Amino acid sequence: MPPRDCRFDHLSWPAATAAMQQPGATVVWPFGACEQHGPQLPLATDALFAERILDAVLLGLDPLLPIWRLPVQAIGFSPEHASFPGTLSLPADLLIALVDRVGEQLADQGVRRLVLFNAHGGQIALLQVAARQLRVRCPQMAVLPCFLWSGVDGLSGLISEAELEQGLHAAEAETSLMLRLAPELVGPERPLDGLPPAAPGDWSLEGAAPCAWLARDLSASGVIGDSRLASVELGVRLEERLVEHWLRQFKALLASDWPPLNAASTGVSGS
Repeated sequence: MPPRDCRFDHLSWPAATAAMQQPGATVVWPFGACEQHGPQLPLATDALFAERILDAVLLGLDPLLPIWRLPVQAIGFSPEHASFPGTLSLPADLLIALVDRVGEQLADQGVRRLVLFNAHGGQIALLQVAARQLRVRCPQMAVLPCFLWSGVDGLSGLISEAELEQGLHAAEAETSLMLRLAPELVGPERPLDGLPPAAPGDWSLEGAAPCAWLARDLSASGVIGDSRLASVELGVRLEERLVEHWLRQFKALLASDWPPLNAASTGVSGS
């Protein structure tokens, strides 16, 4: 069976009506950002990753499954990069309100699950807050915020431990993946920049006890990490790991009733 068009916005209104009333109807909303990614990567890096990886995953799913995707949200919450030209950032309350309003309309149309498929690390917590708020307002719809790079097996076998810990932005992994997905958008520079000084105790830029860092605190180029070893070959392997992981995740989700919803919220009565 040929792959179907999974774009929600490509449906007619009668088709959207039928689609959203299917049992387990799931909508995925890809989130990126418009922010500096060093001198070598485009402002749209995160948005491109979210869209390309999600599209590859959707192509690998059974075309009869009730799943569609929204257009990518290409401007996000990026104040940590605001001192670099080109960065555009929405206020936190505006992005939360956007998720809330769009999510409410989807819930009213019968959507069972809304997945916030995010590729920008700087808005992980914000989208978790938005998801919780939306869930309270629309208890009949499950909301699942997730991050592109979280939980992906095999990354430690591809990238050094130091780079996994310190390559936070526009470094080896992101440059390699962009070389794979859109090499025409990658410039020749390969900075080594932004490596943080040693932190006391368990304090760190990100982790168990993180700080609210700004890119200018760390980096003159905008890169945080080492992009010198980036390669197309690494990008191919990263793409494979990401697609495999999220394909497995979405297959499991669509074959289940996860997450649990209160029967009174969904209108489902017990026997």
